[in-house]
Amino acid sequence: MERSLSLGPLLPPYEPLPEPGEAEGLPPSVVVPVEPPPPPRDHLAWSLCTALYGNVCCLGFLALVFSVKSRDRKVLSDYSGALSYGSTAKYLNITALLLNIFLVILIIALMATGAFATMNFYYHKQEQPESVFGPT
Repeated sequence: MERSLSLGPLLPPYEPLPEPGEAEGLPPSVVVPVEPPPPPRDHLAWSLCTALYGNVCCLGFLALVFSVKSRDRKVLSDYSGALSYGSTAKYLNITALLLNIFLVILIIALMATGAFATMNFYYHKQEQPESVFGPT
């Protein structure tokens, strides 16, 4: 019993390469330059601004530490480590930014309601007549 193996589609027969003088009839070869990927971002400037101006719960300082670690990894050509530290710094910066925005909105809302309550208190105090036990 004979068994045949199927190796896929049949390939054309092997043809030797032409001699250097015979290459005129062949299509030109295409060279595609391969560029290395750009180095990962370390977000150092953003982390510095977050550490100086919006250091909520020390998130800005932590982002600055991770940015410096990312820059160190990039100098050592450890792009996977630099990418990891850089993304951590980015997420810490985003979290600090969102907390800062929330706190600013909260402070503005509290100041507005406090001002409204104070105005309301003084307005009602002017409308009320002297009480029975008031000054005589």
